[in-house]
Amino acid sequence: MATARDLMEKAKEAFIDDNFELAADLYSQALDLDPRSADLYADRAQANIKIGSLTEAVADANRAIELDPSMSKAYFRKGIACMQLEEYQTAKVALEAGLKLAAGDSRFTKLIEECKERIAEEAISLQTVLPDASSNAASVSNVSVEKAEPAQEEIPNQSAVAVLNKPKYRHDYYNSSTEVVLTIFAKGIVARNVVVDFGEQTLRVVVDVPGEESYHFQPRLFGKIIVDKCRYQVLSTKIEIRLAKAELITWTSLEFNDKKTVPQKINTMSAPMSQKPLYPSSKAKIDWDKLEAEVKKEEKEEKLEGDAALSKLFSDIYRNADEDARRAMSKSFVESNGTVLSTNWEDVGKKKVKGSLPEGMELKKWEY
Repeated sequence: MATARDLMEKAKEAFIDDNFELAADLYSQALDLDPRSADLYADRAQANIKIGSLTEAVADANRAIELDPSMSKAYFRKGIACMQLEEYQTAKVALEAGLKLAAGDSRFTKLIEECKERIAEEAISLQTVLPDASSNAASVSNVSVEKAEPAQEEIPNQSAVAVLNKPKYRHDYYNSSTEVVLTIFAKGIVARNVVVDFGEQTLRVVVDVPGEESYHFQPRLFGKIIVDKCRYQVLSTKIEIRLAKAELITWTSLEFNDKKTVPQKINTMSAPMSQKPLYPSSKAKIDWDKLEAEVKKEEKEEKLEGDAALSKLFSDIYRNADEDARRAMSKSFVESNGTVLSTNWEDVGKKKVKGSLPEGMELKKWEY
């Protein structure tokens, strides 16, 4: 009978021969025999990157880091997978952690610089599609300013964004111990155009951008979810949906299938109280949730100017407002054709809000 080491050697040979799918399968067989091997998880992450299973690669790299926080190659492979997923902030954090363990390794330095460039490019691309602040107030889906291009339908917590290209949607997911994180990649989508409904074992996602074909995604899920604990967030480049698992099992796929497979239960007590790394190290175990929180904090505290600052201001007001204030903002913005934004529901709820255009502008009907 083949041992885990035998399977690992065969997997490496398959990888060298560019047979990456076989390599990933052999690494999986080896892990069945030795589930505590950080090297196996890190090497399978590399094979998964080659075959395009990027979320699986991230999960493997994370597991390798949990088992051996001193393994720099695990951070490196997580960084590569995240970059291919266009998760440049997460990739940058992973690569910087790996560089501390492999000081002087130019591969980390080069990829970190590339992440910084990509992050800067995304910030610039978002700013370039923002219209002039003076025209923001008069731009909604069925209204345009004379001598200006029609603007995309807007919501109170974002500046109007012109849709330059039809968005292309793709999705991916990964497991954690308590939830499944589904990501639908789509740039420039505003929250007003997104509908997400959760059922006991169903999910419905609709993205309806004016003037474009609607996107519908409605799978029957692999397992049951806790509806009250599920949530989603519309970001500048993606829609992130977090599905709270009703059972602590690993989802082998996102969608339900009737094949007779036995889901692997997640044993939250299986990890020992102290784990000795394979290499001498005084490094503490990396808390990825904490790192993610720090990244989000940096984004929140980022100094913005011009339209970007205005957009963030409206977003913060809407996010922190109570239900009445949100209703007032939505009603006043829509009824005034984007020229009035009020948080006073007691006043706005009693009447139709009239528009107030800047001097020299007039509203025109946008014919589809």
